[in-house]
Amino acid sequence: MDLSTDYMGLHLRNPLVASASPLSRQVDRVKEMEDAGISAVVMFSLFEEEIRHEALQLNHYLETGTHSFAEALDYFPDHADYEVGPEAYLEHLRRLKEAVDIPIIGSLNGTSIGGWMEYAHKIEEAGADALELNIYHIPTETTTTGPDVEQLYLDILREVKRHVNIPVAVKLSPYFSAMAHMAQQLDWNGADALVLFNRFYQPDIDLENLRVFPHVLLSTPQDLRLPLRWIAILYGQVSADLAATSGIHTAEDVIKVLMVGAKVAMMTSILLKNGPGHAKQLLSQVGTWMEEHEYESVHQLQGSMSQRHCANPTAFERANYLKALSTYL
Repeated sequence: MDLSTDYMGLHLRNPLVASASPLSRQVDRVKEMEDAGISAVVMFSLFEEEIRHEALQLNHYLETGTHSFAEALDYFPDHADYEVGPEAYLEHLRRLKEAVDIPIIGSLNGTSIGGWMEYAHKIEEAGADALELNIYHIPTETTTTGPDVEQLYLDILREVKRHVNIPVAVKLSPYFSAMAHMAQQLDWNGADALVLFNRFYQPDIDLENLRVFPHVLLSTPQDLRLPLRWIAILYGQVSADLAATSGIHTAEDVIKVLMVGAKVAMMTSILLKNGPGHAKQLLSQVGTWMEEHEYESVHQLQGSMSQRHCANPTAFERANYLKALSTYL
């Protein structure tokens, strides 16, 4: 049985990919994921804010003492003293590439056009096999329009593509008013893959201390419904590869996203909950299901239940809304 798949030109031994998470911060954990069968790992994100902070720190140290005597150069700090993230990120990427044989996908998180995008090229130079662009943008200004937000995504994508030769995926928010159109625009502007969907972490309120605080919740299987629907709709309409993320917890979930058209099934929550070794069990269960249902390869599965191929294509649209509601009665 052939479990292999192709994602952004990378030939993967199976469709299980570890999405960006704290697991990738430790080399040993990434090796565990490889040993358990994970076919590629997306690194934790390098944030625009981290890069800007490093630049400000460096500028501070370079300007300190410039109007003093020449010997002032002797008290410049060592590089390690003002390293706040980006260079450590690149070094960690190099260590991962040396430690494992599976593809390592860098992750860059930003919300504006700027010099931080040069790090896309540095991530490529450090050995990344591809880059995932995670645009976590919340437009809070009342003057910002929908087209403004869409244009920002496209501008960032084009600028990043200008700096690298490796494949670039865009991790998308589900909040665009015209998702299919936006996906097509990203496709036309060079996205090699679309990752559906980003889960924005929402703040909560501490009623005892009267403060707002971040509250991270792991995904649940119910979170899969949204990417499942949109991958089914977009399959065949865009040439970019489609990746499913959010809510993939079981072998059945993996099979479902492949059937609607995903090239890979990305997971984090279940690996954080059960450990990297859980991937081995998932792969075994996927293989067993495929054998029982007489599928010889993952490629045979992919897209077989997309909107264009399923018996009831309206099931992914509004036309099936009333029918869905009636099933609860």
